[in-house]
Amino acid sequence: MYTLLPQIRTPINPGASPFNANPSAPRVPPQFLRQAVFAGGSFWALEAAYGRVNGVVKTATGYCGGSTQKPTYREICEGGTGHTEAIKVVYDCREISYGSLCDVFWETHDPTKKDFLDFGLSTHHRSAIFYSTEEERKQAQGSKIRRQMRLNRRIVTKILPLETEFFMAENEHHKYYLQKHHRLCGSLGLRSTEQFVESELACKLNGALGMDTGMIANHLSILLKIYELPNQAKLECDEIIQHLSED
Repeated sequence: MYTLLPQIRTPINPGASPFNANPSAPRVPPQFLRQAVFAGGSFWALEAAYGRVNGVVKTATGYCGGSTQKPTYREICEGGTGHTEAIKVVYDCREISYGSLCDVFWETHDPTKKDFLDFGLSTHHRSAIFYSTEEERKQAQGSKIRRQMRLNRRIVTKILPLETEFFMAENEHHKYYLQKHHRLCGSLGLRSTEQFVESELACKLNGALGMDTGMIANHLSILLKIYELPNQAKLECDEIIQHLSED
């Protein structure tokens, strides 16, 4: 996986372009940012899926629902901590609602998978929506009901209060599909796990690179038109697109 670059001591100019000198700078005024937490099997695929959603500006992988403080990936896989793999989504409430994010959730994995019922016994994976307010609970429940009416199998997803802290996963689990492209990661100039998590550009690129192979080139081309990438990152994306087009 990608190795983080060493920290630099030169302060970043707060007025710089958000996708040039400072790839992690926010683009959305903070008063319009909201958070949501979901669990649906592997957090690698779930994070990538939400990275493709319009209105989502940041994603992070982590652990939720347990009692142990700062669990590691190995500890939750071994069981006993009560945590599940989960993702935190930061979104622009002007662009997308919490209810719409819940509607997306059902498309990211199979919410009827019976293996999720064995959470805490034979698996650390579960299907769950963690709500923070009563309004979020109502929206999540309404979304679940609408989805259930379209299926002939019972949805096993739990809708649970977010009562415990969301613990960030280790660096190698963030933007998993983007990290496979070492040179592209390097061209973004991200120098800490925090910056890697906070970058909207990393969020969107990871979403594109996590798609089926036949769809990656088209999605990357769209991102190149929407976002201001560093010149080297543009070249790396063009090379990926060309390579996929030749296959």
